Amino acid sequence: MKICVYGAGAIGGVLGVRLALAGHAVSLVARGPHLAAIRARGLTLLHGEERHTVRFAASENAADFGPQDAVIVALKAHSLTAAAQGIAPLLGEHTSVVTAINGVPWWFFHGWGGALDGRVLKACDPDGRIAQAIAHERIIGGVVFLAADVPEPGVVRHNSGNRVLLGEPSQPASPRVDALAGALAGAGFDARASANIRRDIWLKLWGNVCYNPVSVLTGTDTRRMLDDPHLYALFVAMMREAAAVGNALGLDLSGSVEDRIAMTRKLGGIKTSMLQDAEAGRPIELDAIVASTIEVAQMVGVPTPFIDTVFGLVRVRAANLGLYPA
Repeated sequence: MKICVYGAGAIGGVLGVRLALAGHAVSLVARGPHLAAIRARGLTLLHGEERHTVRFAASENAADFGPQDAVIVALKAHSLTAAAQGIAPLLGEHTSVVTAINGVPWWFFHGWGGALDGRVLKACDPDGRIAQAIAHERIIGGVVFLAADVPEPGVVRHNSGNRVLLGEPSQPASPRVDALAGALAGAGFDARASANIRRDIWLKLWGNVCYNPVSVLTGTDTRRMLDDPHLYALFVAMMREAAAVGNALGLDLSGSVEDRIAMTRKLGGIKTSMLQDAEAGRPIELDAIVASTIEVAQMVGVPTPFIDTVFGLVRVRAANLGLYPA
């Protein structure tokens, strides 16, 4: 397949290298020192004892690549509004756009049905520019369960996790989802088609909405946070609120919060993507992950006092650090 990874940072870089090694024609949209290093030396993937370096067609301008079979958007959510128009040159008549982005995506309620059908999440797409740039019919929802980072420009490190879920927002399966899932599975990922991609998005959000913002407040990894009984109790409360919102949407988050936390503990000490961004002085994905959860909660009338409080604390801290609009 001809695939462009739009945003070749940690997650996008891992996807891009694996797909290229599997024989797909992969191009990368990146910028800054990372792009310069990829052009000069290729992109190197580190995973345990493995080390792979691949030379890519790479640019900050998508017009250099032309129409694709699929575009995997792996940008930080807050970067997408400014970048959305730049995706246009990649879009042919049948190009799919996979949203491998943290948090609640802007398209979440498109084709939902009922009172929430078509509702726009202001936290994700405040002026509607993303929805205008990327037609809903192109979208394939994506949920990526892997941890990665960029230790230096031109290098991505795959730390843990390997699961990728893909799904049509409005139906359980389609040939294009099966084709993309097959390409990712052939590249070594535990990739499969999802019967309910919105539920899978909310399941990932279930953990992100608490671990990510609190990690910015504490400056530490998930193991140390979960070992603290007071933070453990906070996570239980926040996850119960997020589950209540999901259940109000009909997404069936009936599993045990404690079991969900135990799954995270098994992964070891993970430094969240939000903490990685904060430590690097980059803007954080606070709106897509936390503000969007609060916005949906207000739509369905579910109170979220613990999530609200953590949002207020992190918002002020991030604004003071220049990582979030004051």
